[in-house]
Amino acid sequence: MVRFAARGCLLGLLCFSLQMMSACGGGSSSSGGGGGTTQVATPAITGTAALNGAQTVAMSDSTSGATIYYTLDGSPPTAKSTQYFAPILVASSVTVKAMATLSGDTDSAMASQTFGPNVASGTLVWSDEFNNTTGANTAPNSAVWTSDTGGGGWGNSELEIYCAPGSTTSPCDAANPNAYVGTDGYLHIVARQPSSGVYTSARLKTEGLFSISYGRIEARMQIPEGPGLWPAFWMLGNNITTVNWPACGEQDIMEHINAPQPDWVAGSLHGTNANLSQEYPGTTGPSFSGSDWHTYGMIWSPKSIEYYVDTPQNPYATFTPTSLTGQSGAVWPFDSGSGAFVILNLAVGGNWPGPPTAATTFPSEVLVDYVRVYTN
Repeated sequence: MVRFAARGCLLGLLCFSLQMMSACGGGSSSSGGGGGTTQVATPAITGTAALNGAQTVAMSDSTSGATIYYTLDGSPPTAKSTQYFAPILVASSVTVKAMATLSGDTDSAMASQTFGPNVASGTLVWSDEFNNTTGANTAPNSAVWTSDTGGGGWGNSELEIYCAPGSTTSPCDAANPNAYVGTDGYLHIVARQPSSGVYTSARLKTEGLFSISYGRIEARMQIPEGPGLWPAFWMLGNNITTVNWPACGEQDIMEHINAPQPDWVAGSLHGTNANLSQEYPGTTGPSFSGSDWHTYGMIWSPKSIEYYVDTPQNPYATFTPTSLTGQSGAVWPFDSGSGAFVILNLAVGGNWPGPPTAATTFPSEVLVDYVRVYTN
């Protein structure tokens, strides 16, 4: 889903080898104030239980505006270490060391804490199952999902105005929300046409709340088909706030437009001067309809990203840095160590896929049964 979006994230899932993580840099290359008379507070490192023995490790600093840097390989952190954007999911024994900087102040003392989980490969470590036993439709879990809002085309001349759950700002309508968890146990993302030429929809994201770096992520979804409809399940790098798009990296786990015959979805990657894409099922694959329920997933490993539909053991696309051969100036941004946040949305119109027509049904909706993350 190639489109500019200045986003960031405060939550991270870093399930990758300690050797790779120690090689990852991030954030500013400055060394902080260093010589100020006021010393930045020592970061606090806290852990909470995740799924199946994993720990979610968060870092914070009581000095307002301070930037935290950390390591997971036991080495002392500096302002050239990985910048902390979000809590990280720890699935193996690791020592977290952190320090904080603020221009004009002396760098903080180092904090250190050891965590000891040893989670097996292929273990479920996070999920949103969109369960709802309240007897009424509810907003998506605000501890996991936030929203992009507004219109303006989103870099692609799109037509929709994105509405947050509960928004009463016209043309958004809290009585007819564009995103909700139904009593059926599904997340609903709904594109509506409240008046002629006006379209509303929803773009949910885990920015600031949850992200991953390496692992297997999948969503079981049913997507709409029709001219001008563009459902997507994708990710943007947390470091978008410091390096911007496309340098942060974009991972499109599933995109679908219109209702082509034969039907297909695509998995894509985008970075600086880098564009890779593969359709599923392609000309020789099995029959496919996006209107059926399917599981769309990505297996993210160091120097490798694979996409699959329904069966992780049978990926239809494998991309590596060598896949960028021939793309002048192309950069592979997916091993920065910064992590990426999840996005689920339903766009309407734009340069790709084109405008809706009289044949397009409104309302149209994406249904999501679950989003799950596993260790590699």
